[in-house]
Amino acid sequence: MSNSLFRKKSIEKIISDHQQGLADGHIGGMKKVLNVRDLTLMGVAAVIGAGIFSTIGSAAFNGGPGVIFLFIITAITCGFTALCYAEFASRVPVSGSAYTYSYVTFGELIAWILGWALILEYSIGNIVVAISWSAYFNNILENVFHISLPAHLTTGYETAKHAYEAALAAGQPTGDLIYTNAPKLLGFPLIVNLPAFLIVCIITMLAYIGIRESKNTANFMVGLKIVVLLFIAAVGIWIIFTDDLTGNWTPFLPNGMAGVLKGVSAVFFAYIGFDAISTTAEECANPQRDMPRGMINSLILCTVIYVITTLVITGMVNYKDFEGVTDPLAFVFDKINMQKVGTFISISAVIAATSVMLVFQIGQPRIWMSMSRDGLLPKSFSKIHHRFQTPSFATIVTGFVVGIPVLFADDKLMTDLTSIGTLFAFVLVCGGVLVLPRVASTPGKFNLPYINGKFIIPVLVILFTILSWNRLTEAVGNIGTEGYQEILFLVFMFVAWLIAIVSFIRNYSLIPVLGMLCCMYLMIEIPAKSWLVFFVWMALGLMIYFFYGYRNSRLARA
Repeated sequence: MSNSLFRKKSIEKIISDHQQGLADGHIGGMKKVLNVRDLTLMGVAAVIGAGIFSTIGSAAFNGGPGVIFLFIITAITCGFTALCYAEFASRVPVSGSAYTYSYVTFGELIAWILGWALILEYSIGNIVVAISWSAYFNNILENVFHISLPAHLTTGYETAKHAYEAALAAGQPTGDLIYTNAPKLLGFPLIVNLPAFLIVCIITMLAYIGIRESKNTANFMVGLKIVVLLFIAAVGIWIIFTDDLTGNWTPFLPNGMAGVLKGVSAVFFAYIGFDAISTTAEECANPQRDMPRGMINSLILCTVIYVITTLVITGMVNYKDFEGVTDPLAFVFDKINMQKVGTFISISAVIAATSVMLVFQIGQPRIWMSMSRDGLLPKSFSKIHHRFQTPSFATIVTGFVVGIPVLFADDKLMTDLTSIGTLFAFVLVCGGVLVLPRVASTPGKFNLPYINGKFIIPVLVILFTILSWNRLTEAVGNIGTEGYQEILFLVFMFVAWLIAIVSFIRNYSLIPVLGMLCCMYLMIEIPAKSWLVFFVWMALGLMIYFFYGYRNSRLARA
């Protein structure tokens, strides 16, 4: 049975099935309309969204102006993964993203686990973005149109309940809270995030219509976002030097690198999404050439935008003022009495979140389509609409998976789950490159440069151990009494040393190993409570695989 659990698909077989259109009776292809510019803008659409309009504030509060190092560190981590994605995308130019790549390298069971984890990145991630969209949208309704929606129709049930429980625990009054004042339905408070639900429905319809229409809409929104951010940068720099606010950049690292690194895991959420490019391989005109360029271009462009924007807002307003701020770009202009500019930025934030949802809502159905073609999901998920040439059924299901929970969910838990699922996928993609056989460089195709990590990787692990020696000795000395977070740290150290030893023996390539280690470290910084939910999610996925996918797999029938 172990052999059948890890049965693999060859690259040649995947490409052959794709070219002949034979996968589960699927005939014909999808529209090949995406080029380098489209892919780059799609990556920017996914990355420049909720992060730059929300999490950048808390990161600035912890790290001060030096938080730019935070974005650079996170970008480097994603950069290692992007290069590995580019290698796979060049050699396996079909839909499916990391799921398909794992099927080639690790086998069916790991591919299923990864495909199931990717739901956390795309679908659950879209829940977070939809909630952020709703907050900015309600702000615009109040400030521009003077329309105030009832609070119980603009807040998730779990969010309102947590606020109520926190107030009770702190001994604070609860009479003014949403959970207390909401109308009751069969004895339960009627609390739903209606705007978030409606935008999910609209985005799902757009993704259903077609990739060309989605592409044009995404490109328009990305262009508008970039114009808005350039406007913020220009006005901000002018204000900083005109009003002599450069003192806000001193000290540059008020809390040292510890303060900068404190928000790494949270800011990571701002970078997820660039891998959504790899799910559109079948709709790319020249995937071997264009997809690697699109991924890397979008990552570089987004990092530059993050760094410039961070320097501008920390120059306009002292970093200490960002405590608890969830709309930092609008906040800095409100702080200097430019409320109209702040409202304009709120409008751009709505556009930003919309483009992110669109990209994610395009990516998820194509992963399910690939899993269905392999027999791991019912055939309906790989059904292509005869007119729009999109995975229609999978797109509708994605709409339900995102739309129903967004009415009730709490965004904090969803953010953690999204980060875990994404980092888990990144680790397997980086590890998968190590399993791929080396091939000769081919003109027009991307090949990951090989850098021998025989000595570099062990040296880096030794340096990290020295820098983390206090935490390590404390965790070891408290074995049996430490919390889950320290246990995760000990597990990471064990795995890091194991990887260092194997890299020394087998001369592993440096870039994918660094990608694995960086992503694993970010994973252990996520709260243990979210890890427990993640394990429950994985258990549910394994049940579905063994009851359906294992028996209906195309490889099993073969």
